[in-house]
Amino acid sequence: MIAVVDYGIGNLRSAEKALQHLGAHARLVDQPDELATAVGVVLPGVGAFGRCAQALAASGLGEAARAAIARHVPFLGICVGLQLLYEGSEESPDARGLGVFEGVVRRLPAGVKRPQMQWNRLVAVGGRSSALLSGLGAEPWVYFVHSFAPPVGDETVAICDYGGAVAAAVEEGAVWGTQFHPEKSGVTGLAVLANFLRHCGVTVAAPSARSASGRQPRAPAQPDGAS
Repeated sequence: MIAVVDYGIGNLRSAEKALQHLGAHARLVDQPDELATAVGVVLPGVGAFGRCAQALAASGLGEAARAAIARHVPFLGICVGLQLLYEGSEESPDARGLGVFEGVVRRLPAGVKRPQMQWNRLVAVGGRSSALLSGLGAEPWVYFVHSFAPPVGDETVAICDYGGAVAAAVEEGAVWGTQFHPEKSGVTGLAVLANFLRHCGVTVAAPSARSASGRQPRAPAQPDGAS
């Protein structure tokens, strides 16, 4: 079972459906003890860092997530779910993240439109091998919706250019994360989720040219800073 952590924040169904589209037994999980039996854990997140952090802690799912990571269960954070893997965020200075990675999430650089709400190119960090990026090709397009991002660090395997280098994907051992939304990123996003499922030991259906909803994903427009 792939557990999609349900802590009462945002639309979690799209991540669940994308994983199911690839043949995984994925379902929303809102009880901490259910994470103990999962072969993989996905932590989505939308909205403010502080609200997400507080909801995750109050539900008991934050401690369950830390325990899964300590057991080296494959773990994928998406968007704010990635940001929650860090120590905190300047968006919500009083809120604490899971502290898996060092550093504080920062606002996107000055001079760009915030949020970044557009397709952008994913650029692999040189010298790093990455199972998350396997088979994606050179600089694939993925879809972002965010105003904050984690720091670029040793765990960063891909960046995007948005007023400078912005951390777009991380990978360290069994812990993966994407600042972009794979469930909204067409075939490339499905390929990222398929890579994660393989990392979990799950047999994966081949990603099709259609999204999990059955609709053809729209072609990305050339970005001019932000759409």
